[in-house]
Amino acid sequence: KTPNVTFGRYTRPKFNLVLLIILQLSLHTVEGVWPLPQSFTSSTERYPLNPKAFYFGYGRQSAAQQDCSVLDAAFKRYFSLIFPDYTSDNLSVSAGQASLNAETVWGALRGLETFSQLVYQDDFGTYFVNKTEIDDFPRFQFRGILLDTSRHYLPVQAILKTLDAMAYSKFNVFHWHIVDDPSFPYQSRTFPDLSSTGAFHPMTHIYTQSDVRRVISHARLWGIRVLPEFDSPGHTQSWGKGQSDLLTPCYRGSTPSGTFGPVNPVLPSTYQFMARLFKEVSSVFPDSYIHLGGDEVDFSCWKSNPDVRAFMQKMGFGGDFTKLEAFYMEKIVNITSALKKTSIVWQDVFDYHERIPKDTVLHIWKGTPASYKEELSRMTKAGMRVLLAAPWYINHIAYGQDWRNYYTVQPLNFSGTEEQKKLVIGGEVCMWGEYVDATNLTPRLWPRASAAAERLWSDEKQTSSVDEAFPRLQDFRCKLVRRGIRAEPLHVGHCKHEYQGV
Repeated sequence: KTPNVTFGRYTRPKFNLVLLIILQLSLHTVEGVWPLPQSFTSSTERYPLNPKAFYFGYGRQSAAQQDCSVLDAAFKRYFSLIFPDYTSDNLSVSAGQASLNAETVWGALRGLETFSQLVYQDDFGTYFVNKTEIDDFPRFQFRGILLDTSRHYLPVQAILKTLDAMAYSKFNVFHWHIVDDPSFPYQSRTFPDLSSTGAFHPMTHIYTQSDVRRVISHARLWGIRVLPEFDSPGHTQSWGKGQSDLLTPCYRGSTPSGTFGPVNPVLPSTYQFMARLFKEVSSVFPDSYIHLGGDEVDFSCWKSNPDVRAFMQKMGFGGDFTKLEAFYMEKIVNITSALKKTSIVWQDVFDYHERIPKDTVLHIWKGTPASYKEELSRMTKAGMRVLLAAPWYINHIAYGQDWRNYYTVQPLNFSGTEEQKKLVIGGEVCMWGEYVDATNLTPRLWPRASAAAERLWSDEKQTSSVDEAFPRLQDFRCKLVRRGIRAEPLHVGHCKHEYQGV
């Protein structure tokens, strides 16, 4: 059938999906859509879909038409997702019709995902869709997943596969924690020594400029932004191998110990290097945001270094090393602001009372529910925008159905005004890489991350019951498996189409 994909001229990623279906009574229906739409009405009336007579097209009034790269690619992709058993591409238009109206191409992509989840097969292999009407939009604008490619290198193919799965759960930001202490896999044009000496291997365990472009391009076609993170001044041990004088020499008494600490904040050469690196990063990654880290800075090396202590006295910082970190982060934020980028920083930067631009986004990563709720109150009271990640560190694993904990998070359940609540722009699932590489990334991520996806997309009142969510998530997990995503089981059970191995 021919969904007429049409667009208005607004930017809110809202869509409306109306399936105008010829009556044919049946009791069968799908378990539902994941994440749950804001408004969903479905009946038992169903209409058979014939892959030979199914066609995606643009509505006459649509602002987007053929040669819209995002939607042309999505039409091809979703045809094979909707009809996984059908291989021919000989299509024609038939009389029945479904319509999808969206205000942006990104909204149209989310609507196509929803439509693909409404189609099902009977035991004889015939495809059906039930008469359905959906109005939908995301609760939060930022719905992210963090992958850590420093503690273990993730091959590009593993990242692309993750982007595919992200789109199925309507995530829209890939936070690429690309470098850290253990390795520096990003191959810089300006400073090639960073990866040639800082990566696990200078040829096999790097991301070339071409690799990065491929990830960004693939993500765009799925409606996903790529947010790079170059964390400093801590978490930078791998940087020092390829850039002399960048890290602080640690001292034992009056002599250097031969070890190094965080980035050296007292040398002008540090900021010249950072300005050149971030100039490159800002041109390679087109997103308007950049993540600057700023977390977990160990002050012991700074304290041991006589040059750092002398600088502290000169600046009037006394013995308060949080002021030195503030001095450093303020200069880095100013560098990225001059490059017309908005900064995202971990919560430590706010906790140390650093003077940062009001448009900086703060990222909460630590604490119990009680403490991160307090942090949400404090940050939003200061007028800052906030991302919540603390309850969704899913690299932490436990036996049983821990997805239920991620599902019951209430991101806006903190004391504050309605205006404060609006400053929470979304949340993020983090998959840190100490114990994760390409062998176990996918089953550890899915479908557990999908629990957070529904919390970030759907209406909270309609999705308050984990028991009601369970059969839908189980069904969605089976959809992921059929699409080639090695999503782990939620509990005892089976999928009609089991994973067939590599």
